[in-house]
Amino acid sequence: MANSIQLFKNYTTLLDEVYQQSAKSAVLESDGLLVQQGANANELIIPKMELSGLGEYDRNSGYATGDVKLTHETVQFNYERGRMFSVDAMDNEETAGVAFGKLSGEFIRTKVVPELDAVRFAQYASEAGIGSDEAETFTDGTEVLEALRQAKAVMDEAEVGEEERYLFITPTLLDLIDGVDMTKSKEILKRFAAIITVPQARFVTSVDLLTGKTAEDIAGGFAKSADAEDINFMIVHKPSVLQITKHQAPKVILPDANPDADAYKFGYRIYGLNRVFENKNKGIYVSTKA
Repeated sequence: MANSIQLFKNYTTLLDEVYQQSAKSAVLESDGLLVQQGANANELIIPKMELSGLGEYDRNSGYATGDVKLTHETVQFNYERGRMFSVDAMDNEETAGVAFGKLSGEFIRTKVVPELDAVRFAQYASEAGIGSDEAETFTDGTEVLEALRQAKAVMDEAEVGEEERYLFITPTLLDLIDGVDMTKSKEILKRFAAIITVPQARFVTSVDLLTGKTAEDIAGGFAKSADAEDINFMIVHKPSVLQITKHQAPKVILPDANPDADAYKFGYRIYGLNRVFENKNKGIYVSTKA
C-alpha cells in the first residue's frame, strides 16, 4: 500500500502542470501579489486609486492642490467546483496511484479545463462596457483580418496598452486567415503577444454549470446557455482581468478509512476568481457570430 500512495503523491504534483499546458486561458493568470487576502478566506481586497488632473500653475501661489483618493474593493471568489471519484481496492490495488494519475490527467484535460475556459471567456464577454462588434459572420480571411484591425483601432482609441494583448480565436477563423496570401494584411497578427485558438464549444458568451447531483444533470460539467452566442474572437489585455485559481491538492482516502466501501476515494476541487477590473473594461474586445 505504501508504494501505491507514493505513486499517487508523485502524480498529484503534476496536476498544475497539466492545467497550465491544456487550458487556453491559463496565459491570463494574475499575479497573486497584486491583491490582498480579505478578512474572510473567500475574499480578496483590490486597491483602487483616483487622481486629480493637471491644474493651472500660478507663479505666485504655485501649484493647484490635487487630490489622491485610495480605496479598496472587496471581492469574493466566484468559481468553486469539485468532484469525488471512487476506485475499488481490488481493481489493481498495487497501482492505485498510477490509475489515479491517469484518471486525474484525463479528468483535468477533458472536463476541468474546457469548463474553466468556457466560464472565463463567458464571464469576460458578458462584462458591461467592453468593446464589441456583434453579428459578424466571416466568409474569408480578409474579412477576419479587417475585423481584427477595427478591434485594434477601438482599443487604441481607448488607450489600452499595446503590450500583453492576447488574441483568442476559433481554429476555423485562424484557418481562414492562413489561407490569405497577403503578407501586409497579416501584419496585424504580429501586434499580439500570442495567438491562441479556442474550440467553439468552450468559446461562448454564457454557460450553465451543472450540479452533478440531480437526475437531470448527473453528468455534471457545463452547457451552453440557451441565449448564448458563439464567439468569433476575443482580445484580452492581460492587466484588465483578475484571474486567480486556487488548486486544492486532491484528497485521497484509503479503503481502511472509507466507511462506505472497500475503495480508494479521490477528490478534486478547484476554487478561483474570474473578473474584469471595472476601470479597465476597454481592455476586452469580443466579436460574436450573427
